[in-house]
Amino acid sequence: MYLEAWRRGELPGRARAGLAELARCEACPRDCRIDRLADQRRVCHTGRHAIVSSAFPHFGEEDCLRGRNGSGTIFFGMCNLRCVFCQNWDISQRERGRELSAEAIAEIALELQARGCHNLNFVTPEHVVPQVVEALAVAIPRGLRVPIVYNTSAFDALSSLRLLDGLVDIYMPDFKFWKRDTARRLCKAKNYPEVARAAIREMHRQVGDLRFDVDGLARRGLLVRHLVMPGQTEEAAAIFRWLAEDLSPDTFLNIMGQYRPDYEVGQIARDGRPKYAGIDRKPTRRELEDAYAAAREAGLWRFDTRA
Repeated sequence: MYLEAWRRGELPGRARAGLAELARCEACPRDCRIDRLADQRRVCHTGRHAIVSSAFPHFGEEDCLRGRNGSGTIFFGMCNLRCVFCQNWDISQRERGRELSAEAIAEIALELQARGCHNLNFVTPEHVVPQVVEALAVAIPRGLRVPIVYNTSAFDALSSLRLLDGLVDIYMPDFKFWKRDTARRLCKAKNYPEVARAAIREMHRQVGDLRFDVDGLARRGLLVRHLVMPGQTEEAAAIFRWLAEDLSPDTFLNIMGQYRPDYEVGQIARDGRPKYAGIDRKPTRRELEDAYAAAREAGLWRFDTRA
């Protein structure tokens, strides 16, 4: 847990190292190499300070995170991906929210803890890891003690994840796509599959398989999400095989069935046909059942399903 890093006096140095990276930003795999300390902005439209769109006890997360009192979510604005189907597009692709200092984010974290939240859940933090570390360096000495959840698309830089080593208790990546062509088309990042594999390997190296306390709440480890997409049964099966064979058959997996056409899905191309044909519908019951079967066939046994 992060208390060890605090006791060793590592937090101020981690925060300084993270902020130094913003001067030529490679905080995420986009590698924009701009000076965000001078408020230059590019893909994520975020400068020196993180944008926080909302913060509240969340009761829609996995049972092992929300418990009775909720998961203390801090939603960061903007995103380093451009998922055409994003259900949170109003904050991931639009500049909504407030730029907050490390001290302000720390105050929010401590307030969520005081409200009884079982953990502190950073949502869409891939592009603001230096600011997250900076905020933790303020909050931990002031009494933050709940587990830290890193809730991510898995489009993370290894350098950023290494900054978080020993600070994050629960990594919760969403492994979206297996094929480069699919990633290029649907999230505008053709290197997403290899980046996600490397990132999830690093997350697992740091925290291992998911472990629970006596009340069934997650305390430490990796929890992987996969959103079942229409027509992508083979990609889901490939992801599950990789998790079981290359990572661990004990990987905890949440197979999510709540996909719906949103954001840019449904737009019409110049030729008059749907721009994103194939994902302009919800997954069928058969596709969901095929995903569950693929997880079992891969050898995964610790998985949840959410429709």
